[in-house]
Amino acid sequence: MDSSASSRPETEHEGKPRIGKKLRLVIIAAVVIAGIAGAWWYYRYQTYGQYMQSTDNAYVAANSVVVSSKVAGYVDKVLVSENDRVTENTPLVQLDLRDYRAQAAQARAQITATLAGGDTIRSQITEQDAAIRQARAQLAAARAALDLANEQVNRYRPLAASGAEPREKLDQHVMQAQQARAELAAAQAAVAAASGRRSTLFQQIKQTQAQADAARAQLEAADLNVSSTMLKASIAGRIGDLSVRVGQFAQPGQRLMSIVPVDQIYVSANFKETQVGLVRPGQRAELEIDALPGIMIEGRVDSIAPGTGAEFSILPPENATGNFTKIVQRIPVRIAIEASPKIRRLLVPGMSVVATIDTRNAADELDAISSALE
Repeated sequence: MDSSASSRPETEHEGKPRIGKKLRLVIIAAVVIAGIAGAWWYYRYQTYGQYMQSTDNAYVAANSVVVSSKVAGYVDKVLVSENDRVTENTPLVQLDLRDYRAQAAQARAQITATLAGGDTIRSQITEQDAAIRQARAQLAAARAALDLANEQVNRYRPLAASGAEPREKLDQHVMQAQQARAELAAAQAAVAAASGRRSTLFQQIKQTQAQADAARAQLEAADLNVSSTMLKASIAGRIGDLSVRVGQFAQPGQRLMSIVPVDQIYVSANFKETQVGLVRPGQRAELEIDALPGIMIEGRVDSIAPGTGAEFSILPPENATGNFTKIVQRIPVRIAIEASPKIRRLLVPGMSVVATIDTRNAADELDAISSALE
């Protein structure tokens, strides 16, 4: 019994150093692994992580077009349905065009009447030219009669003075000369009146031409209104927010539907102002759509907004008044989506996105700026 009792403590003493040695090895290994991991994380952060700017304040967007009517009228036909895909110039809505057709017909009738009036005035000008020629002939006859009367007066005046001819004869020729002079004045006035009448007729022709031009402008406006009763798609896309109904009275500028260009979607990401110092157009981006978990979509920075979102709000902040609390502003960054059509057809405006931009290609710019300032 003494020999067994003496051997048991020796075994226990031999096991304790072994356990302590293993623990030390585990701790050392853990410290080494943690150091390597920390060094790797630091290296990864310095060379990659700090240049990855990410935000979840992003969404899929598109430059949608609101369809509204230019003219007022009752809706006669709705030619599309909700979510339909349309191409450019696809007919969408037909308004009642009878009133506008009547206006166009009235303008055409006005043009015809005005042109007919112009033709009538031109005929009157032809007649007036004949009247002018007649008046000038009468003027020439009156001038000849006056010359003859003056010659008679000059001839009989010496004869009457010598008593060879009676005084009454001279007085008769003087009276005839005065009458011829009056007829000459009347003929001259007739020529002037006929010429003035001709000028008036030409002015009336100009007036009819102006009236015809005004009627043509009215016709053009009426034809434009007729064509405006057919609403067509200005871009290709899909129909959304369709609110127009047959029989509805459409007012000018009233929202009837929207066209979403689903083939021209992009991502609008609102980064904090502290994140955009190295963001440049053309940089690569990764997009994770909430609706497509686990799928990373490639993107490219297209442009950066010229101001923060607050600057373009309806009521921009007035920091010069009242108490001031500094708030980190957000700057919209537009990111072009570079994905296959198979993925694009799954994306619609409004979807939430997590956007990450790789800014490594601009890493040296801040150092260059700092060096220039020193």
